[in-house]
Amino acid sequence: MTVTENPPAIRTSRPEIRPGQLFIAGQWREAADGGRLDVLDPATGQAVTTIAAGTAEDVDAAVTAARAAFPAWRDTPARQRGRILQRVSTLIRERADEIAAVESLDVGKPIALSRVVDVQTIADVYEYYAALTHTLAGEHRTVGLPAHAYTSREPLGVVAAITPFNFPLILSSSKLAPALAAGNVVVHKPAEDTPLSALVMAEILTDAGVPAGVVNVVTGLGGVAGEALLRHPGVDKVAFTGSTAVGRHAAAAAGEGLKAVTMELGGNAAQIVFEDADVDQAIGSAIKAFVFNTGQFCMGGPRLLVARPLYETVVGILSQAVGGVPVGDPFDEATVVGPMTAEKHRAKVEEFVRVAREDGGRIVTGGDRLDGDGFFHQPTVIADLPNDSRVVQEEIFGPVLTVQPFDTEDEAVEMANSTAYGLAAGLQTRDVARAHRVAGRLEAGIVWVNDWAMLDPAMPFGGVKASGFGREYGPEGLDAYTRTKSVLISLA
Repeated sequence: MTVTENPPAIRTSRPEIRPGQLFIAGQWREAADGGRLDVLDPATGQAVTTIAAGTAEDVDAAVTAARAAFPAWRDTPARQRGRILQRVSTLIRERADEIAAVESLDVGKPIALSRVVDVQTIADVYEYYAALTHTLAGEHRTVGLPAHAYTSREPLGVVAAITPFNFPLILSSSKLAPALAAGNVVVHKPAEDTPLSALVMAEILTDAGVPAGVVNVVTGLGGVAGEALLRHPGVDKVAFTGSTAVGRHAAAAAGEGLKAVTMELGGNAAQIVFEDADVDQAIGSAIKAFVFNTGQFCMGGPRLLVARPLYETVVGILSQAVGGVPVGDPFDEATVVGPMTAEKHRAKVEEFVRVAREDGGRIVTGGDRLDGDGFFHQPTVIADLPNDSRVVQEEIFGPVLTVQPFDTEDEAVEMANSTAYGLAAGLQTRDVARAHRVAGRLEAGIVWVNDWAMLDPAMPFGGVKASGFGREYGPEGLDAYTRTKSVLISLA
């Protein structure tokens, strides 16, 4: 099978990308040893440019630059920092088409998704935290002492922001925007596979008035630049998004230096379809939940649990509907599912499909890689797997949906909570009481009812269990980049 053509083919041009450099102390520079890495277009498998491969020496230079810039940025009035972040938001909107094209080229993300979701989201995030700078205040406390007592909120210092390959723009803005709003400085290490939009954002932040050294970007390998950043004694906080396996290592490395840590890790969310659900709405939500961003979405919904009376009906509809989801060139405006970001990610999906067949799973639709260039895989639906199958219990991180039946509400909740993860969950029902009851029982940091992936900068997200700890977005996201100081002045 070949990649689906989406007539009429209305395509956006692929951008020309210049070779990338490190951004340290407001200057573009090569890596200390001159090393470089290829950046591939996931739709073709071909290199589109190279980036600097940062070393431990480069990380040290970036942390040193950030620490030198910290006092002045910390002491910049919060409202002035807010005005700069608002300017960042404005520049993002002005350069939206350019940013979206770079993100689609780098990740393989459909251009319509990049433009409408990713770019719009980061503009909203910077705007939101620009406004939240006005809330950075301590408070007076009444104490049982002859003292005037109050608290103040202070920035932490140097933040190491380490971000993954699947949502480079969104998952960097969720760290940089609140960190900067609170008065911190940042060294950003983007994923080695998808570093390009981080370099564009360095330009935008500078143009908006962020002073030299306040934001630094070190591209390179996770085992080299990322490891050096985790262990650098000049880093005060680590904000990490990535797999649970790497997150465990990152948390342990940061813990050796007693650094503050936020970990947003893997997910394996279930969406429960109760017998009273609107079936058409549930099907649409289920498809969105597993094909969004080609399934490379930690808050995706790769597990669909369906009340037994609806089970075969839902499986039958999915068998027809999923095959019609447009798969193809990310720069075709009609594409919904693009390529996986790298061959290693597609190979992982293929391995899970193989295991599903061995475990007795019924391949309802899809199940294979797509012929031709690039890292494409068919959207795949698998029914009838036992709950202890690896395909159900582990994070696939690709366009694969498993479908399982349940008989009672208790069984549905038990199945939903049965994996190690707890990032997101969802349910479909017309019963308001059930919606509240089940949402309260699901072990997840965010729960959606009658839809999927409803996200807003005002609403915090983050995980429980193996999905990590800490929250991003909302006032909670700002709190994560401050510490509270208590001051008591004797009145005796």
